[in-house]
Amino acid sequence: MARSLDGLFFAPVSDQAPGQVGTRTRFAYHERGGAVWAEYAGGDVVRGHLVGTRQGDRLDFRYVQLRTDGTTASGHCVSTVEELADGRLRLAETWEWESAPGSGTSVVEQVTEHAR
Repeated sequence: MARSLDGLFFAPVSDQAPGQVGTRTRFAYHERGGAVWAEYAGGDVVRGHLVGTRQGDRLDFRYVQLRTDGTTASGHCVSTVEELADGRLRLAETWEWESAPGSGTSVVEQVTEHAR
C-alpha cells in the first residue's frame, strides 16, 4: 500500500471543463483509519469537500463543491493511488456527477511546498 495521504497537497495535471476543478485547484488531504477527506479550492471552485474511504490503493469518495458562479455540484469518484518515480503520489480518478449528467477521468498529483 502506498504511503498515507494525510497532510499532502494535490493539484490536477490538466484543466477540466469550466465549473470544475482545474490546474489552479489545490486539494488538502487527510487520512486516518481507512477514512479519507479533503478540502479544495481554486480556479472555478470557491470551496469543495470530499469524504470517503481507502482500501489499499483504492479511494472511494463523494464530493460537493461551490462554484464561482454560485452554483453547487456533487458527485462520486473512485481513485487509484500510484507512486511516481520521484516519490510523489498520483491519484488516477474516475468520476461521475450526481447533481447533473456527466462523467470522466482526471489525474491529480502531489505538489511540493513551492508549487502550492
